Amino acid sequence: MLQALKKIDVALLELVNRDWSAPWLDKILPWLRYQELWYPFYIFMAAFAVINFGRRGWWWILGFVATVSLADTVSSKLIKQAVQRLRPCYDPEVLSMVELRVPRCSGGFSFTSSHAANHFAMAAFIFVTVYPFFGKKARLIFLWPVLVSYAQVYVGVHYPLDVIGGALVGLMLGTITGRFFNRRISMQQA
Repeated sequence: MLQALKKIDVALLELVNRDWSAPWLDKILPWLRYQELWYPFYIFMAAFAVINFGRRGWWWILGFVATVSLADTVSSKLIKQAVQRLRPCYDPEVLSMVELRVPRCSGGFSFTSSHAANHFAMAAFIFVTVYPFFGKKARLIFLWPVLVSYAQVYVGVHYPLDVIGGALVGLMLGTITGRFFNRRISMQQA
């Protein structure tokens, strides 16, 4: 069963990393992975929260930071250490099939993708806490972690199941922390 799953995972990796590649994507997708690219977005969200919700906005920022910290800890310190799956750029069985599109392959293990876990956790927290204000448009927030996760596979540092696993962890944790925030503080209070 695990061998069949790995075979599918490697085939999907090849599809994204090799078959669906293009020179213009080679220039864009590696940048999506860097947290510095997203700083303006984080600053905008923090400013939005404080300007529109005052003191509750500061609590929202704290909840946002706690969410990403929790997701990173669960992904990096717990799951990766327990599973210890090699990244495709280090796996001798797969290395020849992978085109690494970043200067170096990240250290550590592969499952789950912490990029996916962190970004999906942040997106889920934002979605759960701001949905009452934005309605269905709030779903657009998930384009951001989808792009970051896809970029992880595209550049050759994660398998597709790594980012799917990270996405599930992030969605679960972000939803939990968002609901906790809504019960305790909520952006809707007067």
